[in-house]
Amino acid sequence: MQLQSIDRVENITPEEFKTRYYEPRKPLIITGLSKSWPAYEKWTWDYFKSLVGDKTVGVYNNERAGAKTLVNGADDYITFGKYLDMIQQGPVQLRIFLFNIFQHAPQLVRDFNWPDFLVKGFLKKYPMLFVGGAGSIAHMHYDIDLSHILHTQFIGRKRVLLLENNQSELIYRMPMTVESAASFVNWSEQLDEQKFPALRYAKAYTTVLEHGETMFMPGGYWHHMEYLDGGFAMSLRALDQSLSGKLNGLYHIAGLRSMNNLLIKMAPEWWYHYKRKVANERAERAMRRMHA
Repeated sequence: MQLQSIDRVENITPEEFKTRYYEPRKPLIITGLSKSWPAYEKWTWDYFKSLVGDKTVGVYNNERAGAKTLVNGADDYITFGKYLDMIQQGPVQLRIFLFNIFQHAPQLVRDFNWPDFLVKGFLKKYPMLFVGGAGSIAHMHYDIDLSHILHTQFIGRKRVLLLENNQSELIYRMPMTVESAASFVNWSEQLDEQKFPALRYAKAYTTVLEHGETMFMPGGYWHHMEYLDGGFAMSLRALDQSLSGKLNGLYHIAGLRSMNNLLIKMAPEWWYHYKRKVANERAERAMRRMHA
């Protein structure tokens, strides 16, 4: 892959953010945004456990989804407190995503400020927590609602790989999904460009997120995340302000996901292999165009 670092700033004016990052749809790390939030120091494992430790959550392992796995199907369900105990005791390759902890502990919304001065259209009912043990992985995908994301890391470090949506063919996007057929596990050490040769042409951004750092990820960006330590992050989501962006997000949620799940139910083995076949064919065509 052709890699470049994500730009970093301590703080940024709304005007500069809009012209240099939001409108060009370019990612950014803001290191100082969360430092004035109570959450910066207040949010700890023990604090969360005291508030919602008894709540049951779905956990996900590092295995890629099999032929019969529906979109977002959890691998197991345990209490949040038990899960946090597991993370603190040692490396656990289990993660939680899209956990709306704020429904169970609404007082937590007082611990941070919505950055409306940077982005409009925040879905203020849906701040989400993402938690992972050391070694857990969120495999390459893009968010199905195509929202813009401000993703703030708390506790631990996370290695991030981002690609603009126009790189989809080069990273083997499967039809009717927001997933890549390629493997990006341990990509920073070795990427399988023998099996997935188009990857060498893909243009990507990378960084390591640390405590308190906020990443702006424009809507539709592919992302692969590896938890270097046990940790958690909060995502604030904002709808695309354009009508076309909103309609595209609606299509992804109501149409694309439903069709994928239907085909998984009707013909799981055929659909599993067909998606990968099409992804390979599209990647090969993309490479031929580049050499034409």
